[in-house]
Amino acid sequence: MRMLGTAVSLALGVALAAAPAAAQKKYSPGATDTEIKVGNVNPYSGPASAYGAIGKAIGAYFQKINDEGGINGRKINYITLDDGYSPPKAVEQTRRLVEQDNVLLVFQPLGTPSNTAIQKYMNAKKVPQLFVATGATKWGDPKTYPWTMGWQPNYQTEGKIYARYILENKPNARIAVLYQNDDYGKDYLKGFKDGLGAKASLIVAEASYEVTDPTVDSQIVTLKGSGADTFFNITTPKFAAQAIRKVYDIDWKPLHFLNNVSNSVGSVLTPAGLEKAAGLISSYYLKDPTDPQWAKDPGYLEWLAWMKKYNPDGNLNDTFNVYGYTVAQTLVTVLKQCGDDLTRENVMKQAANLKAVTHPMLLPGITIDTGPNDFYPIEQMQLVRFNGKTWEAFGKPIGG
Repeated sequence: MRMLGTAVSLALGVALAAAPAAAQKKYSPGATDTEIKVGNVNPYSGPASAYGAIGKAIGAYFQKINDEGGINGRKINYITLDDGYSPPKAVEQTRRLVEQDNVLLVFQPLGTPSNTAIQKYMNAKKVPQLFVATGATKWGDPKTYPWTMGWQPNYQTEGKIYARYILENKPNARIAVLYQNDDYGKDYLKGFKDGLGAKASLIVAEASYEVTDPTVDSQIVTLKGSGADTFFNITTPKFAAQAIRKVYDIDWKPLHFLNNVSNSVGSVLTPAGLEKAAGLISSYYLKDPTDPQWAKDPGYLEWLAWMKKYNPDGNLNDTFNVYGYTVAQTLVTVLKQCGDDLTRENVMKQAANLKAVTHPMLLPGITIDTGPNDFYPIEQMQLVRFNGKTWEAFGKPIGG
């Protein structure tokens, strides 16, 4: 019996010695037993200020999480800064987040130009540039930029989807394109041309604009003059509203495609004039809050309750509030998977380990999936047409 007692004591000793190692917590800067610092850069001012709703919605969702006890007992300290949609300002604000605020990660920095400006810095510092708020294709290159990951469907995929629709439904189209003269606009245009393939010659006119331009009215007049009967509108919200309004006002009636990043009823179509937006074709991967089919949907009702409690000043017709809510849920999923290993390395590892993740406001059939070599979380979209009041889906979710 004495030998048995000794054996039991040894076993307990080994178990106790192993317990602290098994439960050991690992932290990078920005994480502690009680806090997770999350940085964000967003255009609350400037030509893309409509996107500021996204940054506010993210903060409102994190407040909900904190009120419910946080993530594994840790509260999210959300630090969001304005860059005015200016790449130099984005660099300045990002450096502040990393070097002064010591955030664990920079989440949802918005805009292709801004993210391009900070990408090399973030990767050199080995700080996650996670779920960036832009669909440029370059955010899915883990071999070159292992610390940068996108979230929404990429622009080239979306462009290919519109091209496929035109080839199938209007094979003799005469196409005009308006695009923002930067990596964002050119990425969409490349995908669109790739999708047209040998029929890229269907494009009869192209016009670009700078984000500093006051309007795109002259470009729209020029494009109409080309004789085009199909129009691909690659613009950010301010210019999208202008283009929709001008197309209508000069009585140009093309088959009009609007890129997904500017199809918010609240932020774009209402300012343009709902009647002027009738007939637009775009694409969705989120539930449109203006669509009556979701009125009794549990996911929509959950979002609506959150909006009323945590984001009461937000526009219930603005898809950007759905976007911010849903991408914030994706980060929460990643941070929960991290457990007590809140190192920057593990954040990226878990972000690249999302399997068939669903959220209440994703469209049915659309899931979030990633892997070590797959940094494109969402790869399907649903074509939609605006009926003058809301977007109506047609067909099935498709990829590019």
